[in-house]
Amino acid sequence: MSNWKLVKLNFGRNPVHFGRLGIGIEETIERVYSDSLFSAWVSSYARLFGKNKVEELLKDFPKYLNQESSQVEEKDSIPLKISSTFIYRQIEDKTVYYLPRPIKSPINYPKEDLKFLKTYKKIKYLPLEIWQRWYQGKGFSDKDGAELNERVTDKEAEGELKTAGTFDYSKAFKINKHPKINVDRITAATNLYYTGLVQFQWEQETSGLYFLLNFSQVKSNLEKELEAALNLLGEEGLGGERSSGAGRFKVEWLELPETWNKIVKASGTHHTLISLFWDSSITEEFLQHAAYEIQECGGWIAQSNIRRQKLRMFAEGSVFSQQPQGKLVDVTPAELKTTDGEYKFHPIYRSGISLALPIKIKDT
Repeated sequence: MSNWKLVKLNFGRNPVHFGRLGIGIEETIERVYSDSLFSAWVSSYARLFGKNKVEELLKDFPKYLNQESSQVEEKDSIPLKISSTFIYRQIEDKTVYYLPRPIKSPINYPKEDLKFLKTYKKIKYLPLEIWQRWYQGKGFSDKDGAELNERVTDKEAEGELKTAGTFDYSKAFKINKHPKINVDRITAATNLYYTGLVQFQWEQETSGLYFLLNFSQVKSNLEKELEAALNLLGEEGLGGERSSGAGRFKVEWLELPETWNKIVKASGTHHTLISLFWDSSITEEFLQHAAYEIQECGGWIAQSNIRRQKLRMFAEGSVFSQQPQGKLVDVTPAELKTTDGEYKFHPIYRSGISLALPIKIKDT
């Protein structure tokens, strides 16, 4: 019996800096991908409970161990799956959760949509109630099409989509560039540079990030340990610029609300990712009728100047006809291995374990 949780991260007045491969420190994105969250969380878990507990936690995950020899360690079940983080907005007593719009069109989506196609494609994230109706309920409606058509010429057009917050995703946060000065230790020469920081709303409304967590079995002790490790991560900060106080958050660990419970248990013909996903056993058959985008992932190893090996993963919103699973991938760089291929300290893993939701899509 699986056990679901919804976890909210409230950053309050603390800014955040979430980098991405190929983007300099001047730029930032507004959320954290599942693989980065997993790595930061496991590192926090190790600091709190020690190396042996981490090894015990990771031993049941399927792993891709050696890219040179394609060595794989298979497991029958995955004990823990997490989604990427996504935006939520708390407006008085109403919480609006945003989910990535699947790449495939919802059922009842019109064949001829040239007038509002650009408006539709700009909607990268949908409020939960619209996402559920489009991809698990009645689907796209004539009223939705009429409202999108009207928005082509009138950005303030009223309708169900606007009322639900479909066009208000960017109101949850602001991205600012903060000037900083780097001083050379030898010459005392100065260099001006800018750091991009995200500030979530905290005055008229409370905005932040949330993610879904799925345990394959009910394990109360593991849940308590992971919650404690996440609280520690919240005190230390998530992302970059932590020495400046960025990335600190408060954790709200919740049972899955009824609306979400219906979504994760719904029936569907396809599966859409709400996490990144990587697997060594992808076949042509698996990719049949799929629609996907690729996300290149890299980054630094914590407390070092060493980069992890790069990895190309399926991005959130990708759609597959079969249930995706995924593996942990050993991305330990050569600098952290001996000449015999042994680890100098411990393996470095990146999570390609997927979390997906069932959906119905338009027939093609």
